[in-house]
Amino acid sequence: MTAARNTVRTDDDLAGLDVSTLLRFGLGEGSRMRTALFGDGAVSAAVTLGRAGVYPRAVSFLAEVVRSGGAAYAAGLPEPVPGREAADAVRSWLEAGASVARTVEDDESLARWLSAVAEIMAVRDMVTAPNEGQGR
Repeated sequence: MTAARNTVRTDDDLAGLDVSTLLRFGLGEGSRMRTALFGDGAVSAAVTLGRAGVYPRAVSFLAEVVRSGGAAYAAGLPEPVPGREAADAVRSWLEAGASVARTVEDDESLARWLSAVAEIMAVRDMVTAPNEGQGR
């Protein structure tokens, strides 16, 4: 038996993950990639959006849009989050989610994932800049 090895991933490692692929294979009931999506995938998205200067509250708001209108609706927004680079990344994630979302529960899973991304962003902000980010 081989011992499990804990792998430490840097922000750069995580930012390099293909979040769209994780969404395609991680959404849906019983998906084998769900843990990866809500683990490394959510941290990857948080790193990417944090580097682009997106506030966690913008991602939380987007989660509510997905909850209310669905993944396909949110993917059609001209600017799902502020900033062109970030909006392009998020739109590709939403399109990936919309491509596999078949039920309201799938849209809810995507909304929960976005909420998790926002929470991770907020925690990262508190840890990395304790005197900044009030109101982010």
